[in-house]
Amino acid sequence: MTTGTPPPTARKRSRARTFVPLAIAAWAVLEIWLLIVVAEVAGGFAVLLLLAAGVVLGAVVMKSAGRRAFRNLTETLQQMPGQPGADGSSPAPPSSRGNGFLMLGGLLIMIPGMISDVAGLLLLVPPVRSALSRYAERSLERRMRAAAPGGLSDAFQQARMHRPDGKVVQGEVIRDDPSHPDENPRPPLTP
Repeated sequence: MTTGTPPPTARKRSRARTFVPLAIAAWAVLEIWLLIVVAEVAGGFAVLLLLAAGVVLGAVVMKSAGRRAFRNLTETLQQMPGQPGADGSSPAPPSSRGNGFLMLGGLLIMIPGMISDVAGLLLLVPPVRSALSRYAERSLERRMRAAAPGGLSDAFQQARMHRPDGKVVQGEVIRDDPSHPDENPRPPLTP
């Protein structure tokens, strides 16, 4: 018996789903190998001190970036029209940018390993951080322009309509039940 709907086809696996786990595994193996090499040259205690210093430095960087991001958020919210002390003009752009990359740098420093430490230290350099920020902004703008028109609700509606079983019935529920609790509302809690 046929139903009229075509059988679901297997989706092709994307390159990212194939290569990202392999890249993470290769990165972990390389990190371990570099730690062993450094331990043979400088000693195990020196590597332990490097790892502990990385955790402390990464935590300090993440904490300061988080505080700065929170301060920028509160300043922006206080400058919004309608807030006490706001002059009604448009809010000024935040004074510092790249807090996300700063936090990412702190996280990379906290992760044990030499490659992640170097990548995290590179993210602490302001020109590198601003260049990455500009690149990420351009990339996001390009992807947003290439995206299909419509908002998030349209995307959610499309995702709901294309379920694997294909059974979606849109409608409205109307209750005619007299024992429904809405007909006998509770009295208000405050007098």
